[in-house]
Amino acid sequence: MSRQPVVVALPDSERAPVTAELVAAGFEALSADSPAQLEALLTARTDVAVAILDGTDFTTALQYYEVLHDQDRNVPVLMVVSPAGLDRLSGGGAPTTDEDEYLTRPYSAESLRWRVEAMLIHAQVVDDGSGPVLQGGGVDMTAWGSHAKILAVFNPKGGVGKTTLATNLAAALQAHHQRVLLIDADTVTGHVGMSLSLEGIRTVVDSWRDQAEGGPVETLMELAAEHSSGMRVVSFTSSPLHTEILETSRVIDAITAARRGFDFVVIDMHPSYSPLNLAIFERADRILVPVTPDMAAIRAAVQLRDVASEIGVRERMAMIVNRANSGVSVADMERTVGMPALACIRSAGLLFVRAANEGRTVIEQFPKEKVSGDFNSLADQIIGQTGAVKAPMKAPVRGLFGRAKEPART
Repeated sequence: MSRQPVVVALPDSERAPVTAELVAAGFEALSADSPAQLEALLTARTDVAVAILDGTDFTTALQYYEVLHDQDRNVPVLMVVSPAGLDRLSGGGAPTTDEDEYLTRPYSAESLRWRVEAMLIHAQVVDDGSGPVLQGGGVDMTAWGSHAKILAVFNPKGGVGKTTLATNLAAALQAHHQRVLLIDADTVTGHVGMSLSLEGIRTVVDSWRDQAEGGPVETLMELAAEHSSGMRVVSFTSSPLHTEILETSRVIDAITAARRGFDFVVIDMHPSYSPLNLAIFERADRILVPVTPDMAAIRAAVQLRDVASEIGVRERMAMIVNRANSGVSVADMERTVGMPALACIRSAGLLFVRAANEGRTVIEQFPKEKVSGDFNSLADQIIGQTGAVKAPMKAPVRGLFGRAKEPART
């Protein structure tokens, strides 16, 4: 059975590969050669999810756009433009609504398809017969209207199980029917992709360097690779060199934009107090601090507690006692570190190695082991502490062509 219909109103040279890509992904691709044909199509079909328009001819594009928003219609638009024409079509900047987006040439059919996927996730609509329908039957509007909770995993000392915690917690949350994005933000020693057998994936640095040379704009969702657990994984870089393009505000904007497509964003961070890490702390809903029962790790956690007090995020921090079956009292660690322990993860080094050799997490590879139960209990606690919040009604905003639009119905 096909997924939502997508209208393709592109030049013939682009329409064929785009249509083929959409159909391969399960969408129903509908062609429109003129605004009049689009009008007739929308009269017959009230379930169109997205319309892909060519922005080369401003006048014609505007006519298409008006049809998509006449008679109580509100079909999201993905406008394909040249870099030179972007300023004209967007009124001097990017589209100012959640529904309408743009894609600059040159682009690949695959990147366009992922942009459509992202737009469907961003959509906040009700199946009332007047607009797009989200795939999968009934829709929980509180979930679609909410923003993902950001879980930062950090300790200024390496070797305490930071990546192990991030990957297995992300997998446990995914197994609890949450939509999870795992970000490898360790720009120096990050190896999330390697541990999950996702080597060679396209990184944020790859994408942004290509974009600087005229390549397409890609979101974190578009870059993220799907792991066998179901979670999506994206890495900032595959090399500690040439990371100057990861400008702090741009990275934070990308993470913030990705929140609309997921329930949780888990960030594995480099063990440093870099400007980027401090910015992530400010945006994080919880900062999870893995601490092993040894003097060096405990001293690093004490230092982190003091830094967190200075920057005003101490109340968001919680300790995860790793290798907790090592004979050191958790209560003693809490008193020394001055941080509550949210969970204890027992030692299971060989299981982690065996799972990593298969590119999997212990949650997948050894679901009945006690250590998997530890991660599942932690996931239960985190989910229980974060309730879905219904998105408020939005004030009227300006559309892609500066046209006033009504708030999305929720």
